[in-house]
Amino acid sequence: MIFASLAASAALAVAGGQTAVAPPPPHPQTAPVPIPATEIVREDGLVAEYFAARGEPVSPGAVVVLGGSEGGLRGARNLARRLAGEGFASIAVSYFGEEGQPTKLDGIPIESVSRAIDWLQAHDVRGPVAAVGVSKGAELALLSASREPRIKAVVAAVPSHLVWQGIDMAGGQTGSSWSADGAPLAYTPYDLSNGFTSIFNLYRDSLPGAVPDSEIPVEAIAGPVMLVSGEADGLWPSTEMAQRIEQRLREKRFAHPVVNLSYPDAGHAVFGPPVAADTPGLQNILSLGGTIDGLIAARADGWPQVLAFPREALD
Repeated sequence: MIFASLAASAALAVAGGQTAVAPPPPHPQTAPVPIPATEIVREDGLVAEYFAARGEPVSPGAVVVLGGSEGGLRGARNLARRLAGEGFASIAVSYFGEEGQPTKLDGIPIESVSRAIDWLQAHDVRGPVAAVGVSKGAELALLSASREPRIKAVVAAVPSHLVWQGIDMAGGQTGSSWSADGAPLAYTPYDLSNGFTSIFNLYRDSLPGAVPDSEIPVEAIAGPVMLVSGEADGLWPSTEMAQRIEQRLREKRFAHPVVNLSYPDAGHAVFGPPVAADTPGLQNILSLGGTIDGLIAARADGWPQVLAFPREALD
């Protein structure tokens, strides 16, 4: 049951990406109803929700949003809704975990990202596309962008530079997290030679045995890359892996801008809109590492840069 705790932690990380919730008012009132998706998408190979841009200024193109290892649409939907409110047409994509999809993250086809872009273009959402991914979604965003030239910018939050072994919340065996054209991609397996002590240690201790072919060829991405991580990440070593992404891009003489934001007192929930100190449930996010002050400071600094990055890239 190694990954049961991983599921809970990842879900908390995505929940932390939602808009800050105000303290309850002194008199009962109905909570605001979240703005619904403009269109629910259920097609062969694509489970998604599309949110038309409604904020100002409206940016050209669109954003493909990928949540983490919690699976499904919950985290991606919340982020896509928020980005739509900032002027970005956004499509939240589920790559596993929704009805009719695999229940474990094992050999998941990466083609869902390209199908989301196909859907956007078929529905007259024209212009360049950015990919925004969180945690395992960041791994998928980088991997997809390295193979999909229509993606012109990537924001990878608490990312991985590798394709990792898959995740089965029930504790079963897995191979590669991802597949392409029906074949599993090269991956780095978990090193359990010293037993299991924590999720973070599992990833950290597996890094020295990384399979070279599992490193994501990020230099093939057709536009700028932004990386966001918390140095106190308690789920996996995202800052170290972000540094390895940046290092590879530099060594390969990547032709596009690279922005690497890392925050010393923030954890796995570093990415998302600003939050206030009295946000309900904020204390729970500390299970993902970092401090409340560190999280508040990181999001206040990072979110405006996150919004500016694809806006500039998609212009």
